[in-house]
Amino acid sequence: MREGSGGGSGRLSTMRGTPWRLLAAGALTALLLDLPFPLAGPLPVWRTVFAWFALVPLLVGLLRMPDRYTGRRLRWQLGWSFLGGWWCGALWFGANCYWIYGTMHIYGQMSAPLAALSLVLFSLYLGFWFGAFSLALAVIRRATFGRRNAWLAFAAIPLLWTAMEFAIARIPAFPWDQLGYSQVDNRLLTGLAPWTGVYGISFVLAAFNALQAGVYLRRPSRPETWNRRAFIHPTEVGLLLILVMNFLASTGLVPSPKPKGEATAMLVQPNLDVASDDVWVGTEWDRQIAQFEKLGHDTCHGYLAGIPETGAKTVADVDCNAASTPSLIVWPESPAPFRDADPRFKEAVAAIAQADYAPMIVGVIGMDSEATGQSFHFYNSASVVALDGRLAGRYDKMHLVPFGEYVPHRELFFFVRQIAQSLTDMSIGTDRKVFRIGAANGEAHRYGVFICYESVFGDEVRQFAQLGAEVLVNISDDGWYGDTSAPWQHLNMARMRAIENRRWILRDTNNGVTASIDPYGTVRQSIPRHQVGVLAAQFGYNDQVTFYTAHGDWFAALCAILSLALLLWSGRSLLGYTGLGYSARR
Repeated sequence: MREGSGGGSGRLSTMRGTPWRLLAAGALTALLLDLPFPLAGPLPVWRTVFAWFALVPLLVGLLRMPDRYTGRRLRWQLGWSFLGGWWCGALWFGANCYWIYGTMHIYGQMSAPLAALSLVLFSLYLGFWFGAFSLALAVIRRATFGRRNAWLAFAAIPLLWTAMEFAIARIPAFPWDQLGYSQVDNRLLTGLAPWTGVYGISFVLAAFNALQAGVYLRRPSRPETWNRRAFIHPTEVGLLLILVMNFLASTGLVPSPKPKGEATAMLVQPNLDVASDDVWVGTEWDRQIAQFEKLGHDTCHGYLAGIPETGAKTVADVDCNAASTPSLIVWPESPAPFRDADPRFKEAVAAIAQADYAPMIVGVIGMDSEATGQSFHFYNSASVVALDGRLAGRYDKMHLVPFGEYVPHRELFFFVRQIAQSLTDMSIGTDRKVFRIGAANGEAHRYGVFICYESVFGDEVRQFAQLGAEVLVNISDDGWYGDTSAPWQHLNMARMRAIENRRWILRDTNNGVTASIDPYGTVRQSIPRHQVGVLAAQFGYNDQVTFYTAHGDWFAALCAILSLALLLWSGRSLLGYTGLGYSARR
């Protein structure tokens, strides 16, 4: 078929673009894509709208690239498509994860230039996957445009985007702020999460962006040829209605169920300084333990009926007897010098559990000696303390933070030697555990505990519920992030885990956001950040298993398989159609 024929698709093939326009389009997408995520505080609902069209500039830039080239010039074009996507991804990761600079500089004791270099290298590494997405789309687009199956390029966009997010989660293992998280407050879209995980939401958003790009590219290229019928396309009206409906769903006009809490957990927020509170000498140990103990049974504190710093109502009138015997006391991951093998620690938590007659989950450094007894393995752990004060079990973190809890390939990363010299590598846990914990009322329930960074891995967290956990406990220390976007991004990802598994999540942090999250992702209770406090968190139990809990990332894996099949077909078609082997056959 001659290029330029084929009706509407011929109009697409006559579009012209330049690499510089593609780079500008990539920069615009990076900017727009940063807006539907927290920047330095909670995410305002109005900014979630940007996720619905943020990808359009990049998609239009990729789909408008000239399609008449063959041989070397075609390879040049595909290379620019890759670079345009890489540029976009690097800018987005740099803007979204800007807090890496402060974490490395302030707490990692890096010099400012090396901290900046770390952020740049991090952004380039993860931005590469945006480049792979753009290259794959360019290959499919070039193999199909000017043909009757030109629609495949648009259909491929949500498949490729979801496959890219899946690859980032599995290969560099950094699924931070996937597109679907931007809609955690959207009561319509989050209905997909118990079936597909967050990937289903990303798929819908990418598909909506693809439709907009298609409508835009079908417009006449010259304004003087526009008429009312061409300018207002019926598809655009439908897209606008979908956008408005979903925005209203994010504002709370579409109500979500409000399951009632049937138990109380005391979530302690010690607000320790991550830079200095790791050693308690002399009477400091006694003072700090007394503070933890006091907070654990102080049920008279009020709370916020929502997310901090959003204007959530303060509930100060609290019944002090309502939670006189809590079902659980939780101490978070923190810089406190708690070692599960330390006799002082064992004695302290045993006394508190017995005095309050409540089981405990405590963030600790776990220690195991090797068979020789000459060396130890250290873990970022959560210890479970039974009603009678004995240590009933321990969960060791299975997904560690690179350059935070270990340094991968120390010999290669010479520029992080300041961190490498001061950081003792943590060991990786090997067993995902669920604990059956008895309470003072005689009932016993199953709890799953995940630690800090593990909350961003949906396919891992869901395994706790699959193993029978009726409630999930997330302990974390977000003090390393300071007052940046990271604590709020981290909170929203934990909220998505509650939605996917339809479980209450008790989120206990060192300095905030400490919260009770219901099975629909709503923050029901919280306390202010950067304050010493405790949250008497109401929660419930659920042992039902969602489709996502049972089957994991099946949807993302399916998108990856379909993307690979379409890419292979397009590559083969492209070789025969354009002659990458230097054939000029058209």
